[in-house]
Amino acid sequence: MLEYIKGEIADLTPATVVIDCNGVGYIANISLNTYSAIQGKKEVKLYLFESIREDAYVLFGFASKKERSLFILLISVSGIGGNTARMILSSMTSDELIGVIAGENVALLKSVKGIGMKTAQRVIVELKDKISNADFASAAGLVSATSVNKEVMSEAVSALNMLGFATAPSQKIVVQLLKNNPDAPVEKIIKDALKML
Repeated sequence: MLEYIKGEIADLTPATVVIDCNGVGYIANISLNTYSAIQGKKEVKLYLFESIREDAYVLFGFASKKERSLFILLISVSGIGGNTARMILSSMTSDELIGVIAGENVALLKSVKGIGMKTAQRVIVELKDKISNADFASAAGLVSATSVNKEVMSEAVSALNMLGFATAPSQKIVVQLLKNNPDAPVEKIIKDALKML
């Protein structure tokens, strides 16, 4: 089992990275968050997950152990494979995903390409208890904000999506606004978010 790989970036795209490790090029599938974290660096260390199937041997690389842990949890859910899990982790940061699951925000999870209502509900039901452990404690602030204002947050983010704004940055700003003003109506949150986006 491979734990991590460290070496020079030989090639980098938003979906994959080739790392030259002692003259051997290893290709790993990455999320957009990992891409952002390693972009512009010459040498990197990525935590790995190996997917070994009859027809393929695929590596997935992650900038942090937390992202890898979430990936492993996601692929444990029936109906979610490596590429779907990577799509989820590209749509939101690790802490945002923890907040969405803990806050049971089905609408936001369903907004990820390739995730339907049943799959979103399954992810939340199966992973809600698992993400409450110590590994993910650093996201506790986000979790409490999303669980307290679940409806307002969901409505505000959906409205911002309809206006053409991406899910991850919209959610981040909405959560921040709700932390500062937990009783704000959804209209005020949307107006304030529009000023910040």
